[in-house]
Amino acid sequence: MKNNNEGARRSFLKKSILSGLGLAVTPLAKAEEGLVAESAKSNNTVTFLITSDIHAQVNTHDEFFFENGKNVFKKRGGLAVLKTMLDTLKKQNPENTIVYDGGDFFHGHALATATEGEALIPIFNSLGYDLMLPGNWEVVYKKKKMMYDLGHVNAAKICANMWHSAEEEFKGELVYPPFWIKYIAGAKVGVLGYTDHLVPKRQSPAYSKGLKFEHPEFNLARYVKYLKEVENCGIILLVAHIGLAQQVGLANNPAVEGVDLIIGADTHERLRKPIEGKYCPVVECGSFGSFVGKLDLVVENQKLKKFKYQLLEVDPTKYKPNLGLQKMIDQAILPLKIDLEKVIGYSKTPLMRYYVMETPMDNFITDAIKWKLKPDIALSNGFRFCQPLSTPNADGLIPITREFLSNMLPVNSETKSGIVTGRQIMEWAEKELQNAFATDPSKRFGGWFVRYSGMEMNFTTKNAFGKRVNWIKVGGKSLELEREYTTVACEREGDPMDTLCRIEHVKNPQKLNITLHAIIEEYLMANSPIAPKLEKRATATDEPDTLLTQLRGYDYEFM
Repeated sequence: MKNNNEGARRSFLKKSILSGLGLAVTPLAKAEEGLVAESAKSNNTVTFLITSDIHAQVNTHDEFFFENGKNVFKKRGGLAVLKTMLDTLKKQNPENTIVYDGGDFFHGHALATATEGEALIPIFNSLGYDLMLPGNWEVVYKKKKMMYDLGHVNAAKICANMWHSAEEEFKGELVYPPFWIKYIAGAKVGVLGYTDHLVPKRQSPAYSKGLKFEHPEFNLARYVKYLKEVENCGIILLVAHIGLAQQVGLANNPAVEGVDLIIGADTHERLRKPIEGKYCPVVECGSFGSFVGKLDLVVENQKLKKFKYQLLEVDPTKYKPNLGLQKMIDQAILPLKIDLEKVIGYSKTPLMRYYVMETPMDNFITDAIKWKLKPDIALSNGFRFCQPLSTPNADGLIPITREFLSNMLPVNSETKSGIVTGRQIMEWAEKELQNAFATDPSKRFGGWFVRYSGMEMNFTTKNAFGKRVNWIKVGGKSLELEREYTTVACEREGDPMDTLCRIEHVKNPQKLNITLHAIIEEYLMANSPIAPKLEKRATATDEPDTLLTQLRGYDYEFM
């Protein structure tokens, strides 16, 4: 009688959860005792090999490290090198290894932009991924193309918080299954996926037209309950692309109770040891194909007994590139090769974009905009993508190619101007600081602090919303709240005409019929070699100018 009651209870629970979530999926098969027993005959360790935020960086490149208080640059990455490394690591546990990517694979390089991601599909498939989560930049070519690119990927796709919006044919249905289940190493492993719920605000709004997103709290606890009590998963992992601060926030949120571990992405953070949250630990595994996270889960009685995590560097001196994949990459790039290799200027100093508040790379970009268009203030979003450029030629200068220009600015946006008051600038600055430094991680926007030329700002990151800005100067003079200032930024497709870099209701908005790429090339033609550096345009009373992570209060430093 007890067993019958338990069966009835589980049946009721399953129907209730599925109904509450609006799932349009077929019921999942129950675990067969024989299937688990067969899996248990092999070793009892499940290995996850993890990449994320590769941003289409197909070849070996310069990479930044912070070691012993100094900036250090090394050659890392390259997807042919990554393939050799993944294949080598898989041989250590061939039966029980899962290869996973955390998103932002199909955006960030000219090869991706020129083909709207299509050239990356066979490259992705050759790497042997089993599972992937869409990142916030997978929408860059818009919904139909995202579905085409990911639809031609061999790996399973999961995402529990991306739906077709109301006007779409499949309105209200999830775009991808919410979770993935694998019988492996004597356990039933359930993996639940969440992408960034702020995609429509972080990216140009037109990119995600036809899609709807919600914060993981919307259905997380119910899915965990479903995987545990209905599907009887002994191990539950949550994969997320919402940024380290928000992932740590989730690890401290009761909604995540029952999850064994969070595998994160988005902020390109390099966790060399897990961060312990109240309910589960968190890992995040770097970016640009420069790192692989190796997560070994030891299974006992079909549950997680313990785990070991390592962050491994994709080192071309340690792993030779896979010749077959390198040939595929070279052939894909060949039609673009001559144009991409064209040198458009030189720098005397490394170009990098790793600092949270101000970066040499974005000082260069915003200086170019200000030089060409002569506004009071030039703005650039707080982008994270783009590996550094640091390798000099025989003359000691660092060549800047069109390929690198496309890495800095994969979307060649048109510029747009408008007139804003000092009061609007002050209110906008407070919102941008809240996006970057909100005390509540769930309120953080995901990007780094906005970048600018012609303006200086001092703030206190730990102050409350609306009270962080200490002072702002424009053109070296204190901001006047009632004065009007001319401003230029990139056009975000889908924004209202009178919105400029998230400043709303600007006066006299105008598209300027010149793109960012054209401005950069013209600026370099006139000003090369450049030497961008930190200039205290953004300073904090409570953080160093060289701040490398938004996550504070934990035993973690970006290295």
